[in-house]
Amino acid sequence: MMRYHVLACDYDGTLAHDGRLDDETAEALRRLRATGRRVVLVTGRILEDLQRVCPALELFDLVVAENGAVLYTPATRASTPLAGPPSPAFVDALRLRGVRDLGVGQVVVATRQPHAQTVLEVIRELGLELQVIFNKGAVMVLPSGLNKATGLLAALALLRLSPHNAVAVGDAENDHAMLAACECGAAVANALPALREHADLVTTGDHGAGVAELCERLRATDLAELAPRLARHDPPLGREVGTDAEVTLPSFGGALLVAGTSGGGKSTAVTGLAERFAERGYQVVIIDPEGDYTADERGVVLGEARRPPTVEEITQALARPDLDVVVNLFGQTLDSRPAFFAALLPHLLELRARTGRPHWIIVDEAHHLMPRDADGGAPAPDMSGFVLVTVHPEQVARSVIAAIDRIMVMGRTPSQAIAAFAAAGGDAAPPVDDGPLEAGEAYLWRRGDEAPPRRIRPARSQAERKRHTRKYADGELGPDKSFYFRGADGRLNLRAQNLRLFLQMGEGVDAATWFHHLRQRDFSTWAREAIKDEPLAWELAAIEADAASDGDPAASRAAVRQAVERRYTLPADA
Repeated sequence: MMRYHVLACDYDGTLAHDGRLDDETAEALRRLRATGRRVVLVTGRILEDLQRVCPALELFDLVVAENGAVLYTPATRASTPLAGPPSPAFVDALRLRGVRDLGVGQVVVATRQPHAQTVLEVIRELGLELQVIFNKGAVMVLPSGLNKATGLLAALALLRLSPHNAVAVGDAENDHAMLAACECGAAVANALPALREHADLVTTGDHGAGVAELCERLRATDLAELAPRLARHDPPLGREVGTDAEVTLPSFGGALLVAGTSGGGKSTAVTGLAERFAERGYQVVIIDPEGDYTADERGVVLGEARRPPTVEEITQALARPDLDVVVNLFGQTLDSRPAFFAALLPHLLELRARTGRPHWIIVDEAHHLMPRDADGGAPAPDMSGFVLVTVHPEQVARSVIAAIDRIMVMGRTPSQAIAAFAAAGGDAAPPVDDGPLEAGEAYLWRRGDEAPPRRIRPARSQAERKRHTRKYADGELGPDKSFYFRGADGRLNLRAQNLRLFLQMGEGVDAATWFHHLRQRDFSTWAREAIKDEPLAWELAAIEADAASDGDPAASRAAVRQAVERRYTLPADA
């Protein structure tokens, strides 16, 4: 899986020396594009001036001219200004004040030192909302909010690429924002000291030779050697118990298995992790077999109880780099879900190979969607950027587990999950205390580590899970998740596919049937395994333990109703 799919280059002082792009640098750009990567030129020059000094603009997929204010497509020769034209009154006032070397573009007004003070005075006198950007000796005037970073982001949106898959290289003051907007920022050897200080990489060569050097490193290693410098992008998993040190997940190249018993907190931790991916602008797709996940303001849910999603609509939605997607498979029959996922996965991997996205693929109920009995000995796909969630890691395809480098375990029997994970990769299991973990805690272990797993407290989700809303209260759970009032001899077969029907049927069944399920502790088991609500399960278990096993069921029925209604908002007719 390739991390960097686009190189953004400044022109003067970076690609070009004295305004000229040499043949060796041009050939390095061609070789880089032959790998499938895109190249975007980002320059302060006015477009007409750029076309005069650099006739080989076909080297670039897109050009961002006028310091972020104009997009130009060399293949079609179409240009698009990203703001309105300069104010004629402003330009006239500068000329009246004797400002020479004045360049007027589609958006930018440019001059040189020592006219900066005059420019600022005219902006103030006319009350214009303009900004002044310096580039060595150049002085550029643009509408507020426009710079090389905003122009590059517009270009990347047009190319359907993410800044997390971009490297930018520059040399001067006006390149700071562009480098900061990308996953990795580079400076050529002749760059200003302040830019070199903040860059992730400084080339040994200057000008075009430095860019050619960067191109060759991208082709050879995809800049994997810079990963330690890019740890600022790593999302936090949580805090280590005892030291309170932050524990992170690599933003690229890592994969995580989240395992443990039902009700241990897996889903809450994974929802929180997905939120932190999205906060950092990484594209996330969640494969959600049970309809448990919701989408935030930058996401969409595809599929519902009565209409499963299609592969085509999923891939169309993911074409937008800024859109996260929850794939709700609840409308698929239970048996058809693994086949649907198997059909979808190649499309996700192809999109990744082409664009680097989606950056994270979260697969819930992984033991069902990637089962061991369907493994067939085939090698697993590249699992970088996958988060698999399962109660049964031993039932996930062995090749898939072996391709994952980290496990986070929550719940009552952590040592069993870690042992299964280690065995799948041929590793010796680390020593683990087999006692249940405290609520809200987990073990984190990286494959091959000789040290015991770290005990961490995963960061929690900022949003409530959908399980606490209408899906469980008034939705339609599948046959395998529904509660069945059957009684001791199995005479009944009353299916409650949500909590509202569960309470209604519980009020109506005979006392013998009610007490049968109470004695069997079926209510708490259903809450734990189907509703996946451990606090509710504990509350129902206490009612089951304390209630009389015969006589009038009114008290226990009322207690069960109160326990459910405290945690769920049910319709008035419940």
